[in-house]
Amino acid sequence: MRGTGAADGTVATAAGARAAVAGPAGRTPSVPGGTVRAVNRLSARWAAALPAAPRGTVLSAATVWPLLAFLAEGAAGPARAELEDAVGMPADRAAEAARGLLGAWDRIRGSSAAIGLWARPGLPLRERWVAGLPGAAFGRFTGDDAADEAALDAWAAERTGGLVPAMPVRLDEDVLLVLAAAQTLRTRWLRPFRQYEMAPESGPWAGRPLARLGRLTALLDRVGVAETPAGPLTVLRVLGDTGVDVHLLLGEEGAAPGAVLAAGIGVAGGAHPVVTGDVLPFGEAGPGLRVGRALSTVRDAQLAVTASPFDLASEHDLLAVPEVFGLAAATDDAAGHFPGVSDGPLAIGRAAQAGTARFTRDGFEAASVTAFVGIAGGAAEPRPRYRVRRVELDVDRPFGFLAVHRTSRLVLSAGWVAEPVEYAYEPRSDEDEDWDEEWDEDEDGGR
Repeated sequence: MRGTGAADGTVATAAGARAAVAGPAGRTPSVPGGTVRAVNRLSARWAAALPAAPRGTVLSAATVWPLLAFLAEGAAGPARAELEDAVGMPADRAAEAARGLLGAWDRIRGSSAAIGLWARPGLPLRERWVAGLPGAAFGRFTGDDAADEAALDAWAAERTGGLVPAMPVRLDEDVLLVLAAAQTLRTRWLRPFRQYEMAPESGPWAGRPLARLGRLTALLDRVGVAETPAGPLTVLRVLGDTGVDVHLLLGEEGAAPGAVLAAGIGVAGGAHPVVTGDVLPFGEAGPGLRVGRALSTVRDAQLAVTASPFDLASEHDLLAVPEVFGLAAATDDAAGHFPGVSDGPLAIGRAAQAGTARFTRDGFEAASVTAFVGIAGGAAEPRPRYRVRRVELDVDRPFGFLAVHRTSRLVLSAGWVAEPVEYAYEPRSDEDEDWDEEWDEDEDGGR
């Protein structure tokens, strides 16, 4: 695959556009509220349309949304109208918001985003549209599909640090253009969990020896319960050291994964008020959540959490639900839909995302690559002395998760954990035996 280099001005112009939206290095990232609401709305639409996955799934609408915005900018007719509905704002405004979003993403510590565009030789592209893709890698296919696929896979692997080793679309003679976005996200917990074994007494994971992550903190507001359209939802916030937190979502038994995720996205965006652990009533306060009293050697309240680690990888065919992404009209190859992208008639032939997410004792990492394919259109313990408030949460059955930028409430990644991690037996130290008396004060912020 040949890159254009800066000789024709395309890459240089796009890089300049990216620098303009990114601003000075190190500045606190800011995402406008309208953009956050639009991206989170797409996340909720997608989550609600998810089919059941036996081992769980991971998705990132925050990687899809900018590509839809750029496609909308180059679209016309019904395709433009549908894409505008999916992104939640007029096309020109959406494209500018997408540039700002990508710039902000790169300023979140531990995160990165990249855009790539590749086209067949001879396919004319609108210079203005290409220049509006911030920092985009731009290349022309060589005609050797195997070599070009290897180059695309290498780009995906490089841009995600190896977390997504290949592009989620394959090349053939019908492919005229590929527009892709890659995203990575890494954060470490302000204080690690400890790992143990658990065996749930009930539910779909009952009786199995599973890995358990345990944590004790005095900060009861880390957990809360919200009344949502999916029923009561327990939300646990696990704070990361990069300004990105992970929300674990536990709904009522039998609640649909998509409904739980959509409700959690609503909670993250402030649509559903949360009653936090410090004011919840005693007894069964929410799914998996109990409030009571406990004996302790110190005066502080207690939030005792057990959760399941996870390691997920999944692929999504976005055209399986084209109405979610505003792609129904754009996939009609009886006509061209993107005159702002190319003089040649183009339709969307494929659209897919590959993603991964890992939640461990030390932190969280996620990555995704989304690609749209353009085809021809029309073509030892002291005595306890105190009785203190204690809140206990057991995440011991299928649950959802969100990775959320703390200040903007932008949902960066989402997913559902259907299968737990089996426990791997390891020698336990004396230090591990006493985790219940070790306090995670989370003094580094995030209240």
